Amino acid sequence: MRTIGFLAISAVCTALYYSPSTVTRLMLDAATLARSGSGAIDLARDSTEGWSRRADVIPVADPTPGSVGGVVTTKPWETVAEVVANARLVSVSDAVLARDGAMTVFTLKLSQGLIAEVFTLSDPFRVVVDMPEVAFNLPDGTGQNGRGLVREFRYGLFSADQGRVVLDTTGPVRIAGARMVPTDKGMNFEIRLASMSRADFGQGTGANRAAAKTSAPKPKPGLTVLHSTKRDTDKKSSTSSKPVVVIDPGHGGIDPGAVGVSNLLEKDVVLGVALKLRDELKRSGQLDVRMTRSRDVFLSLAKRVELSDSHNADLFISLHADSVADKAVASTIHGASVYTLSNRASDGLARMMAEKENASDLLAGISSGERESAPDVRSILIDLMQRETANFSTQFSNVLLRQLRRDVSLTRGPKRSAAFSVLKQARVPSVLIELGYMSHPGDETLMRTSPWRKKMAKSISKAIKNYFRKRQARR
Repeated sequence: MRTIGFLAISAVCTALYYSPSTVTRLMLDAATLARSGSGAIDLARDSTEGWSRRADVIPVADPTPGSVGGVVTTKPWETVAEVVANARLVSVSDAVLARDGAMTVFTLKLSQGLIAEVFTLSDPFRVVVDMPEVAFNLPDGTGQNGRGLVREFRYGLFSADQGRVVLDTTGPVRIAGARMVPTDKGMNFEIRLASMSRADFGQGTGANRAAAKTSAPKPKPGLTVLHSTKRDTDKKSSTSSKPVVVIDPGHGGIDPGAVGVSNLLEKDVVLGVALKLRDELKRSGQLDVRMTRSRDVFLSLAKRVELSDSHNADLFISLHADSVADKAVASTIHGASVYTLSNRASDGLARMMAEKENASDLLAGISSGERESAPDVRSILIDLMQRETANFSTQFSNVLLRQLRRDVSLTRGPKRSAAFSVLKQARVPSVLIELGYMSHPGDETLMRTSPWRKKMAKSISKAIKNYFRKRQARR
């Protein structure tokens, strides 16, 4: 079953039905809506009869084969562009999982109707709901507890103008139905999920989205793949005489990162520290400071690397916060650590952390096909990496650790290395800083406070300025 569902409804509902051979637009007017009994139009598809409700047929150009779609309009004269603009006002006040027999029902409570796209992915099995940018006003901890066919779910901005919800399922599922139900406070967007066999699922209903993409060449065993854009990596095109520092707050948007013991989110902590670090560095006037993100929005790992290269970075710093899943030891592990790139992890914990961070694209609902290929990016083997890049990364990590040791608490053995995807850069010295452990109550308490974030930012800022001061003195 390989269909992608686009769902929408209001007092006047437009639903699109695409099939490989025919394309139709189904217009459902207010009278049809009233006749539906509950005031909802159910867009559940019947395998033999197609959509349950039909009306006048209007051709639609350039369809996507094997998909279904819809556009919400609260006024019949609204254009699609106007609907999209209005959807920016939509807020999500709750997200609920419930069982209905063998099915699981996922409901988003909306202030009004909107355009939505629903599809499933495999490896791991997920259901993805895409919408225009919305305001997620949900209680802390929402999505952490699953029910029925859903283990847990995440939500947030997937890009600057796109909201996303990703549901992790217990196995392969199909979208058995979906509908928008008018309420006295807006709309309830309901998605019904049913279990299905792995064989029937195939590669997942979202597989067709990535099928046309070309996979990146696979590296030889034992070699790290580094990324560079097509421009000459040995030459800096920037005319700025100041060293360029790129700050990369990890995670963001749909990807919350680690969740603290009292529901503090890693994405919020690292963005808070990153903004203070940016301000500290800019105040000195000595550096050209850039950020991969300055708001709560998702960026793929490949995009982060691409931004570093396009900014002609002289130093790339990725900020994260650790978490230990084993509750038996979580309360004993705390403090900051610094990672550099290595084929072989410095220890088991470093390896697990790299694996977790490298999986952030999957958590955000990106298929394996989309992860393997990135536009305007080519792979080069570590053999081609300039030795000075690795040396400069090590030099900066040493300077950084000396400074952090004076100012903040470090974990045991804070100098570490692993194969973090975001550090695989051909010419830019790069480090990843784990600011502390979200799973440690003491660390999490500190991370919530502005004074701690400012203290951490100042310490990192001092290290950066010392590093460039020493480099310039050697020239």
